[in-house]
Amino acid sequence: PIQIPFTVFYFIFPLTMMVAGTLLPKIGPRISGMLGGLLFGGGWLLASLGSKSFIYTVMGIGVLSGIGAGLAYIVPIAVAIQWFPKNKGLVTGLAVAGFGGGAAMVSQLGGWLMGSLNQSPFETFFIFGLLFMVTVVSAGSTMRFPENVGRVQPDPIKLTDLLVHPTFRLLYGAMFIGLAAGFAINANLKELYLGGGNMVKIGITGVSLFALANATGRITWGMIFDRLESATAVQANLLSQAVVLLAAPLMLSSVVGFWIFALLTGFNYGGVLVVYVASISRYWGADRVSQIYGYLFSSNIPASMAPILAGLIFDSLHSFNFALYGLAGLLLLITFRVHRKAVLINETTTCLLYTSD
Repeated sequence: PIQIPFTVFYFIFPLTMMVAGTLLPKIGPRISGMLGGLLFGGGWLLASLGSKSFIYTVMGIGVLSGIGAGLAYIVPIAVAIQWFPKNKGLVTGLAVAGFGGGAAMVSQLGGWLMGSLNQSPFETFFIFGLLFMVTVVSAGSTMRFPENVGRVQPDPIKLTDLLVHPTFRLLYGAMFIGLAAGFAINANLKELYLGGGNMVKIGITGVSLFALANATGRITWGMIFDRLESATAVQANLLSQAVVLLAAPLMLSSVVGFWIFALLTGFNYGGVLVVYVASISRYWGADRVSQIYGYLFSSNIPASMAPILAGLIFDSLHSFNFALYGLAGLLLLITFRVHRKAVLINETTTCLLYTSD
């Protein structure tokens, strides 16, 4: 039951992104960011009533905060790319690094509130709700496009046109597999360690390292992206994660190896949240980022099933190696596909009509 609110959140969040991406050019980043902050913080405030009924927590964190996150997440990405078009990768990485690093900060603050100040989980939700609302709404109020942007709205993009577009399909498949690998590792990270010692402490440290590397990877992969062609950056990210997964059995039997595994997988996972949105900006233009990435971000929904499938494989075969090797195989296959069709990602066009690949 504890996982239900967050499972609902990671379903509602990308669904809202699909809608928010098309709304952003119409309502503007300031309104979208502030509204997202109100809903996100309000969801945690509603979740604080969970001591009366758990449904409040599910509706608050799962539904209301999911909608708020979907409205707010795309705002700094779309705005930053418009302000700094020559550094699409870096500014995207900086914009989304807080989303990854913030999770580590929230977990530490939550532990301190409940451990040192004896706050209940629901009292902690209330404090977080106030903090989130003030912080996100304040940040959202500063969001605006450059003066020469937004006066001429781009033509609406039909989802049906994107679904038959070879570049979109290729990016969607690659992002889906990259996310699936990251989700499966993150959700099962503590259980992947095969050595001895204080397994709880070692596992917690591994989770913290994954989160830290996730945030750092978003910025670093953004810098890497700015120096490479889009297809090359995508291939490098996929291949790097595949190599780490293939080497996992050699790393997970020692403490240091396990921590290095957490750092590398977190670092590569962070890149997934950068290279695809930056690729969209290069291919379709900065003014279409919010609309197209909103649809591409829906790959989070099928990817969220990866942790469950990895767990089922472990229950059946009593080893995560088969799941890790399977994910590595998929990463290698999509890397080869991107290599063969690199021109589809590297070429620049504003045409959304289907062209045969």
